[in-house]
Amino acid sequence: MNQSVIFTDQLYIETNEVRFIAQQQGININCFARFSVISELCDNQLVDQHNAASLFEQCRFDLEDLAEALIEQEAFSDSGDITVIS
Repeated sequence: MNQSVIFTDQLYIETNEVRFIAQQQGININCFARFSVISELCDNQLVDQHNAASLFEQCRFDLEDLAEALIEQEAFSDSGDITVIS
């Protein structure tokens, strides 16, 4: 992992996605992983608000790698967020 991007343990379950936090040069970056992306990475298991956190943890490293690549590509949304796509 690139040392310039660090991921915190913070995890927020939202309506159809999980928000997790990356830090780069002391700045927090909201990263979003839609339930559909988590499902793809977790052998197409059904993801909902009740199991999203545990399934996120199963594929955390893959999601962080994807988010890190997007941060390095500066693929930020207009609001400064990153959305992980597969």
